[in-house]
Amino acid sequence: MPFAMAITEFGDADVLRPLEVPEPDAGPGQLRVRVRAAGVNLIDCRIRSGFMQSIYPATFPQVLGNEFAGVVDQTGPDVTGFAVGDEVLGFAFMQSYTEVLVVGVDQVVAKPADLPWEAAGSLSAVGQTAYNGLRALQVSSGQTVLVHAAAGGVGTVAVQLARAFGATTVIGTASPSNHDYLRSLGAEPVAYGAGLADRVRALAPAGVDVALDAHGGQEALDVSLELVSDRKRIGTIANFRAAGQHGITMLRGERSAETLAALTRLYDDGGLRLHVQRTYPLRQAADAHREAEAGHVRGKLALVV
Repeated sequence: MPFAMAITEFGDADVLRPLEVPEPDAGPGQLRVRVRAAGVNLIDCRIRSGFMQSIYPATFPQVLGNEFAGVVDQTGPDVTGFAVGDEVLGFAFMQSYTEVLVVGVDQVVAKPADLPWEAAGSLSAVGQTAYNGLRALQVSSGQTVLVHAAAGGVGTVAVQLARAFGATTVIGTASPSNHDYLRSLGAEPVAYGAGLADRVRALAPAGVDVALDAHGGQEALDVSLELVSDRKRIGTIANFRAAGQHGITMLRGERSAETLAALTRLYDDGGLRLHVQRTYPLRQAADAHREAEAGHVRGKLALVV
């Protein structure tokens, strides 16, 4: 019998344990996928702890994870476009830490042949968050974009997408140990801490058009408010309270296969890559959560099956 990593109560990482699950069957318009990798995101940790229960209530036992990659091993009635043996990546909210799952055909796209499994399983959440966020903030040619927490999962993709969307200058906040990494992605790095606004101004004397906050801290908020004149072009994925208080944009875009396909096309064209800092066996998901919560992850963490 397959297993998934699930919680039966809210708590620290130790509440995340293996749970045997029934073998599912694909229904009409669905695929059954043998999972090869699943990405780890901070929202998974926050759901596990109970912090997000008012927004994403859990039904115990609750499987975690919202992105995956794997191999189709069963197709439901009337499915076209996919066949047994196809390699896919996709999204399945609060379902993805598992050996096998059933998803709709509108939740997956073909996996690029040379995209490693751990990266494929880690792309959907951060990729779509960054893509939808930059589109909502109307990033386009000739602009200057500031990305906070640029070396993290969302930041890694946002830096590259901002360049792909035509931004002339992309500035990324990160610790000094990640500055060479950001340069390799096409960003101008700046360190956190006192004087951050001045350091950004030195790189963008004509001003900053857009700021994307993937950090959630007060410094990121204050610097964005100081440097970006149009508050609607400051977006956050991590500080929803600030969105209400200061009139900035709360970024939540809808997930779709169309957005995923745009990301995989960009990967195929050489315009996108995703760094996976470390992989863990699926049964060690609790260890992955501990590392994610400790912070300073470059790119992503992934679970492998």
